[in-house]
Amino acid sequence: MTELATTQQYGVLTEPATLTIERLLPGSIDRVWAYLTESDLRRQWLASGTMDMRVGAPFELTWRNNQLMDNPGRAPEGFTGEHQMQSEITELRPPHRIGFTFGTAGEVTFDLEPVGDMVRLTLVHRRLPDRTTMLKVSAGWHAHVDVLAARLTGEEPLPFWDNWTALRAEYERRLPA
Repeated sequence: MTELATTQQYGVLTEPATLTIERLLPGSIDRVWAYLTESDLRRQWLASGTMDMRVGAPFELTWRNNQLMDNPGRAPEGFTGEHQMQSEITELRPPHRIGFTFGTAGEVTFDLEPVGDMVRLTLVHRRLPDRTTMLKVSAGWHAHVDVLAARLTGEEPLPFWDNWTALRAEYERRLPA
């Protein structure tokens, strides 16, 4: 794995219920934007779901983490093969920012900023309702961004569930109770 796709760049709490993850990704900004907004590309690292690119537009995200790679590892107890979530676009400034509701678990924004031939992705998940959700989404976002970084570099990502499980334990240790 390249330095871009390592698990050394942990998210931090920038407010008591706000997780922020930053990662430098290989550009161009338009390519990274496509991976955030186009269902066929987004399903390769996160979740599918067609977005009508306008503020206020509802959409559904469908996660199939067992299909992110040939060997995703073993899913922890309580996770199913598919998960859907209703969301709505809350902010949109292509190709620099998209924000959307995250079901009933807060709101997410992705900001993209060119940095030379790289793109700084800043993911902010606000209004996390409780510690259990915070730990699940911290590990989840981190593991999914690891997959995105691998996809953008053309490398094979770490097995998703094995990575998620290790990250969940690390975020348990890192994030204040």
